Amino acid sequence: MIRRIFIGFLACCLAILSAEASDMLVKQKPAIAQSPTNKNVIVAMTTSIEDSGLLDDLVPAIEKKTGYKLKKVAVGTGQALALAEKGEVDALFVNSPKAERKVLSGGAVINRHLVMHNDFVIVGPDADKAKIRGKKNAVEAFSLIAKNQALFVSRGDDSGTNKLEKDLWQQANITPSGTWYQQTGSGMAQTLQIANQKLGYTLADRATYIFQKKNLSLPVLVQGDKKLLNLYHVLEVNPKKFPRVNSVGAKAFINFVLSPEGQTIIAAHGKKEFKQTLFYVDAGKTEKDYGF
Repeated sequence: MIRRIFIGFLACCLAILSAEASDMLVKQKPAIAQSPTNKNVIVAMTTSIEDSGLLDDLVPAIEKKTGYKLKKVAVGTGQALALAEKGEVDALFVNSPKAERKVLSGGAVINRHLVMHNDFVIVGPDADKAKIRGKKNAVEAFSLIAKNQALFVSRGDDSGTNKLEKDLWQQANITPSGTWYQQTGSGMAQTLQIANQKLGYTLADRATYIFQKKNLSLPVLVQGDKKLLNLYHVLEVNPKKFPRVNSVGAKAFINFVLSPEGQTIIAAHGKKEFKQTLFYVDAGKTEKDYGF
């Protein structure tokens, strides 16, 4: 008799517990994944990416795919790297490998990846006072420009282009100065326009030159030197050093430009309009693939 009472009591308790558990499951709402509160990704990039028209193709696709709003800061690579060292941007898209490696070693940026490349060209007036047309050595061309004191228009903005220009002058053992050497402090498109107006020489990335060519009378005079290779990398600003950066958004941006979709957009840019490639894609490659 006692055993029957005990079994009945135990069954009653189990029924109550089962009912309570069921009630808890009904009341408990399923967990919902929270979308990032910060939907803006600030990317500092070299002006040539904007001046070549690439952003017109790339940005809408990035925003549609990732859901993030791209806030671009188009400046020279030197300024872009300085912003990264202060944690004022989330990611970089730049083209000065030596300067990038220095900032990378300092820990301000991480996850550096090669995205694409093209090359630099030396353009100038058709009259070619310095007689550099057809030269295959960029340092020799710079030496001839200085020797003839032919007008050279420099960006003078610490961009990747300007950093390469300085390296070429250094290799030529020349410190450019005087009225023949003028600095604009501007981006590539504006510097090309000024060089065009003044019939001067300048160093330009090929993509911006092609994109702006319809407004220019300056032909390409020097090209093909390995020193003129132009490599573009993306980097993430280090969230461990700068906790406020949008690390998730930066990763989404970087992953997109390295993805098959992003690489296809980059490779296709300009082909329809200019019948030639403005950028060659490099996802999965490194500088070592180009001998650096």
